[in-house]
Amino acid sequence: MTDAPPSGGQIAQVFAAQRAGAERLRAAPVAQRLERLERLRAQILRHRRQIDAAVQADLGRPQTETELAEWIPLLADLAAHRRNLARWLRPRRVRPTVATLGTQGWVEREPRGRTLILAPWNYPFVLTLGPLIPALACGNTAILKPSELAPQCAHVLASLIRAAFDASEVAVIEGDATAARALLELPFDHIFFTGSPAVGREVLRAATLNLASVTLELGGKCPAIITASADVERAADAIAWGKCLNAGQTCIAPDHVFVHAAVYARALERFKRRFADAYGDDPQQSPDLGRIVNVHHTRRLADLLEDARARGARVLHGGAIDVPRRFVAPTLITDVPEGARILQEEIFGPLLPIIVYGSQEDLLARLNAVPKPLAMYVWTRRRREAQELIARTSAGGTCINEVGRQFLQHNLPFGGVNHSGIGSYHGEWGMRAFSHERAIVAGRIPLAGVFAPPYGARARRWVSLLRALAAWRA
Repeated sequence: MTDAPPSGGQIAQVFAAQRAGAERLRAAPVAQRLERLERLRAQILRHRRQIDAAVQADLGRPQTETELAEWIPLLADLAAHRRNLARWLRPRRVRPTVATLGTQGWVEREPRGRTLILAPWNYPFVLTLGPLIPALACGNTAILKPSELAPQCAHVLASLIRAAFDASEVAVIEGDATAARALLELPFDHIFFTGSPAVGREVLRAATLNLASVTLELGGKCPAIITASADVERAADAIAWGKCLNAGQTCIAPDHVFVHAAVYARALERFKRRFADAYGDDPQQSPDLGRIVNVHHTRRLADLLEDARARGARVLHGGAIDVPRRFVAPTLITDVPEGARILQEEIFGPLLPIIVYGSQEDLLARLNAVPKPLAMYVWTRRRREAQELIARTSAGGTCINEVGRQFLQHNLPFGGVNHSGIGSYHGEWGMRAFSHERAIVAGRIPLAGVFAPPYGARARRWVSLLRALAAWRA
């Protein structure tokens, strides 16, 4: 597409072109699908400098964080698909049931067809091209809609995709929410959305009108828990890093921390020291701290902090915000009352409320009183304690004595639950998201020849035999 916002007619034209593309790609053998992935990989590497420059321009993110959070998982996921695609696409045989004796059954993966990937701004490449990898591997076409809040990244994505694919296979539609709404009116076969729960609800409503399947990768308020038995220093260091990665604009970032009363004072001191060591006395001058994506979101974070202060919360460290320069300092907040907005809304920035708790029952009550998060982080030296917290709560994923590593583990599903998402992806789970598992039964003995009416003695004997066999196996 051009730099001008696309019209509804242009969007419909691309969508129509992908009908023929979807029919052509449906039967593509493994070799052709691998070739498409190789085209994508080659263009990602060719656009490396443009990608890094665009991320810096839009987000001011340190290059080390871009390497860790965008490049490494993206290239690792491509490698995993190249190694495993033939196995993942292989038909899977199943055993016959009592009622289907004399048949063969198997499951084949078929592409969903025309897919739409609505991507966010916070990790504009891995969260756009990451879902595209299984979409291509499954034999789908795709239209990508990157976020207009990261415009330089959107331009690079469009250039990269144009260099790799014809628009009948993969296309990028730039533009604002108007373009997104125009896309959602079209009868896609599958929609993959990454973003906020509020927008996720709108996507789900739009998908129901065309009965499209959906994958919703949302967010929520991800809690971190430092128990009495935890390695407090290691926990605080890791949580501080996870909170400030990409200036806190990460869907799996620790949103707030519950700290057991027995280690509360130690934890506060360690958090203060870690923030000071990482970003210095003047974090606005630190090259290792990114910026908030725009002035609107910076002002939103300033409002959250001001509301907490007005209600009696105490800023223990940091607190500096420069709205025009999109800067928010890593900030520790204590004594936050229950009604504060910062405990109700997803923060998505480097503001970290620290909440003291006394008993595990009190902690569980608070964890289960709010919507299910995308991630939960448990710090403990007692395996049974971690197991109990996992068994008695619900979250999209959980790390024990780690932060954020679940996103990098592509042999596990990544996704939320209820408020934090529907469905999952990464590795083989991405193949499940972008394909339909088609059930196939091949018969050798026509059922109608034995059981068709009029029901005589022969049919009754066969029914009695199968009923007895079913009862025996039960």
